[in-house]
Amino acid sequence: PFEAVVRDGLMYGRGAADMKSSLAAFVTATERFVARLPHHAGSIAFLLTSDEEGEALDGTVRVVENLARRGERIDWCVVGEPTSVTRLGDTIKNGRRGSLSGRLTVRGVQGHIAYPHLARNPVHEFAPALAELAGMRWDDGNEHFPPTSWQVSNIRAGTGAGNVIPGMLDVWFNFRFSTASTPDSLKARLSAVLERHHIDHDIEWTLGGRPFLTPPGPLVEAAVAAIRDVTGIDAALSTSGGTSDGRFIADICDQVVE
Repeated sequence: PFEAVVRDGLMYGRGAADMKSSLAAFVTATERFVARLPHHAGSIAFLLTSDEEGEALDGTVRVVENLARRGERIDWCVVGEPTSVTRLGDTIKNGRRGSLSGRLTVRGVQGHIAYPHLARNPVHEFAPALAELAGMRWDDGNEHFPPTSWQVSNIRAGTGAGNVIPGMLDVWFNFRFSTASTPDSLKARLSAVLERHHIDHDIEWTLGGRPFLTPPGPLVEAAVAAIRDVTGIDAALSTSGGTSDGRFIADICDQVVE
């Protein structure tokens, strides 16, 4: 997978779709544009970072902060994320849901399984709250976004021994939220469930990004027209899926598409 292979006129290799091919497309498109319009107004910039999958601290975030300090905004931004569903060009992401993560620690009292009256099992105590949270409808979404979802990604407890009641339970979870909710409203509703079930707990919150939306306008229309010209299909607009660095660019750019 680490060596590109050309077969039947196509190149295959690790990361070709996500998102090395986009970089090649950016470069060749810019070469053609500048050759055709050498005295164009404005500027074109490539922002290539490698921290989008992690905490995203030192890449796009820092660039956006510096541009904001300089009072510089971006008119149009194209993010090269792969967004096609079944056919090249069938989907344009003109927005994304926000991402809010939490690490919940439920405190209990460790003890021997033979003496449960001397312990307090955090797994048992949290189970009713988990069932309620998993069944909650956080909002109904809106015309641009699906309803907010809440998912547990990790849940861990115990010492590894089969006869010890754990003293602590760790639960990692994530909200993918629409503009119908806010980080504060989601935090408040989840905390209210824990309080109602008398869960002894702490939560560490991480806001990965707020939702953004680019309504139909010059950039969206240009992207749709370009895809139609090349592929003959009309691209659908969608805000589904995960997050991208577009969520940071949206702070200084009103028109962002992927």
